Amino acid sequence: MAYWLFKSEPDVFSFDDLIAKGEKGEEWDGVRNYQARNNMRAMKLGDRGLFYHSNIGKEVVGICEVVALAHPDSKAADPKWECVDIKAVARVKRPVTLDEAKTEERLSKMVLVNNSRLSVQPVADDEWQVILELTGGTEPV
Repeated sequence: MAYWLFKSEPDVFSFDDLIAKGEKGEEWDGVRNYQARNNMRAMKLGDRGLFYHSNIGKEVVGICEVVALAHPDSKAADPKWECVDIKAVARVKRPVTLDEAKTEERLSKMVLVNNSRLSVQPVADDEWQVILELTGGTEPV
């Protein structure tokens, strides 16, 4: 299993919105960055992701799972833009902020810490474990 981070502005689409989508999940549409698109192309069913609220909060708030492989983005006019579908799996007990991640030495190489603008990014296995440790655990949705 690989790990990822999905960024969304909570006033546009929040983790609660993803929870409301249920088992079907939601298309992770609107990504118009080649690197982020290529990250989604590399995803496999069952891969897990950190759901990150950007702009407002700037914090990891939940765990999600890839439920559909990369496919054309239904909101894109150009078929080169693809996306995956994700569903909510768990809420973290305590959000982990970007500032906290930046001060955690074990996360010094994390993409989020070094390139916080990339909307879909890989998370290394050890980084995933550190983030989960910092959250104090998760609660199923």
